[in-house]
Amino acid sequence: YSGLALLMDVYYPENPNGYGIIHISGSGWTRPLSLDARMLNHPGHVKMEGEMFVEAGYTLFSVNHRAVPRFVYPAAVEDVQRAVRFIRYHAEKYGIDPDNIGAVGGSSGGHLVCMLGALDGNEDLADDTPINRMSAKVQCVVARAAPTNFMVGDIGESFLGVRVSDKPLTLEYKRAQEASPIFHVSADDPPFLLVHGDKDPIVPFVLSEDMYKKLQEMDVPAKIIAIEGGVHGPGVINSPEVKKEMVQWMDQHIKEK
Repeated sequence: YSGLALLMDVYYPENPNGYGIIHISGSGWTRPLSLDARMLNHPGHVKMEGEMFVEAGYTLFSVNHRAVPRFVYPAAVEDVQRAVRFIRYHAEKYGIDPDNIGAVGGSSGGHLVCMLGALDGNEDLADDTPINRMSAKVQCVVARAAPTNFMVGDIGESFLGVRVSDKPLTLEYKRAQEASPIFHVSADDPPFLLVHGDKDPIVPFVLSEDMYKKLQEMDVPAKIIAIEGGVHGPGVINSPEVKKEMVQWMDQHIKEK
């Protein structure tokens, strides 16, 4: 983007199954401004949220995106959509099926993978290059502690770049609604697995509950895993049982589709 390298790391499985998964780390959509700031897709998050998929045979693409405070919405959404398009365009090079791509992420990364599932994937673009003509919609979503609705609570104002307003005719209201996955859910959306600690003090558990209800209303395959006593952070999915369910969800809706 204007000379800024939008990079990703590719993790290849020992026994590839021919399918790919986008991974987006949680970060609060932000990175420090210092020159020694840690990469967004650092190995800790990849190991927690992605290693089990690589072990199951999926090729994992852990992507970076523009971040707050330098860049606000919709920069991060545009970047992860670009990543899906790029990977889909080069699917043969990566040895994956371009028509069945999954996505996994937690916290702000969970928000972004929800957007990849809920948006149509053919949003207007500034240019019409071959890569940007590809769809940015994924075919399966696994989201942990995802902020699904910026109209609830006070999370995300720095990401949105505005103070959220409850007045419907304001630009602030429209932006918060536009950036919220729950307002984009439609009947053609892919299956969603929502994982959330029921004692999360940062992203309220109700946001996953509401998203689950909205998906059900639209007859979209969905499941919610409530981690009893779970708080925030990728450690909430440390349980082998939860990781197994996440892989099984991806297998069912990507590999076995």
